[in-house]
Amino acid sequence: MITGKRIFTIALCLLAISANAVPADTIRHHWGAELSIIPGRVIVMDEWQSKWQKDRQNLSFDLKLIHATLPSDSNDYARDYGFPTLSAGVKWSLNHDVTVHKGEEFWGKEQNVLKEVDYDSRLGNALSFYGQFARPLLRTHRWEIDYALNFGVAWNQHKYNKENNIDNELIGSRWNIFFGAGVHGTWHFSHDWGVRLGIDYYHHSNGALNRPNKGANFVGPSLGLVYQPYYEASIPRRHIPASKFQPYTYFNLYGSIGGRTLMEEWQQTQFYTNPDEKDYRTDSFKCYLAYSFGADVMYRYARRWASGIGVDVFYGTYDGRIREISLLRNDPSEISPWSVGIAAKHEAFFGHLSLNVALGFYIYRHMGKWAKELEKPYYERIGLNYQFQKLGNIKIGVNVKAHLTKADLTEVVISYPTTIFAKKNRKKLK
Repeated sequence: MITGKRIFTIALCLLAISANAVPADTIRHHWGAELSIIPGRVIVMDEWQSKWQKDRQNLSFDLKLIHATLPSDSNDYARDYGFPTLSAGVKWSLNHDVTVHKGEEFWGKEQNVLKEVDYDSRLGNALSFYGQFARPLLRTHRWEIDYALNFGVAWNQHKYNKENNIDNELIGSRWNIFFGAGVHGTWHFSHDWGVRLGIDYYHHSNGALNRPNKGANFVGPSLGLVYQPYYEASIPRRHIPASKFQPYTYFNLYGSIGGRTLMEEWQQTQFYTNPDEKDYRTDSFKCYLAYSFGADVMYRYARRWASGIGVDVFYGTYDGRIREISLLRNDPSEISPWSVGIAAKHEAFFGHLSLNVALGFYIYRHMGKWAKELEKPYYERIGLNYQFQKLGNIKIGVNVKAHLTKADLTEVVISYPTTIFAKKNRKKLK
């Protein structure tokens, strides 16, 4: 059995290997590694979790291979961000002691066919693979302060099932989306080595591609040992200004195709299905297609950032199923496959990569009674994109759309940014 002690030993060996597997000159120019430990705690996100979450502590081990951008060979984006680092990491989270147990009073009179189980449901351990962008806020010969963003995927060892993990509504699928963020301070006690302290947050969920999907959120202090032989070279000896950037306005046209399971089907199979029926408290749900398209007006006021406003149009292929369930629940609400929203949007750029976020408000949406109860009149979107200059600057990305951080769907997005002013900015990225 894999234990925390074994994971720590293996990670320590890998750290040593990574420090010696690449020629010394190459390592000292760009490469490093970090091994860290994070004693975390589950974040309670709602009343349900506050009442039924029991044990909340976990422990994670994190190993990263770090690539540094240096003043001697970096481009304008690296200069704008203060010469950040890019990393590939793996995180092993020991979550098996995180437990949930819903008491009999949870079900209420209407759902009296459901009974309390005689065991605690467990979250299960998770293995995450991710990429990291870390931007330094301060660098001296001894001290460094940075913030970091992580994106990736995670494999969960023990998901929801009705046989022996029936109260685990946090994670409902083996494969999940991983997102993390943190703030860190590093003391460089020698030329190559440092000790890093920080606060880290990370999140696992399946992006509504299966149910249940409340998501698991953790936060905790981190303690790490870093190997950074390039560190002295990463401190600029003098100010190196980036080339001048001319702000400009552009349109962003996009279309997407995504998938989602229905909270309405989860509610139906959990609370309104008899134990002798096949779908009683099932862990298998149909994934429905969802489409969207829209247009944004964006102002790129810096090489790194652009902000603007846009109109989003959503179309769901699941309106008939929601209408069917609504009639079973005596809900005569209007159901429409179309939704329209207006959103404030922001995008951060680093070379061909970009991170987009949006906060929108629905001006038209009719998805039934449960949607009104469970959703908010606003929505959020966050995604990661890659721009293909040889294809006319078309961007392909992956978005998660959510309501108050609860995932609504996951989508693949194709967008086309077209410059309408300052055409001279449409030159190749440096």
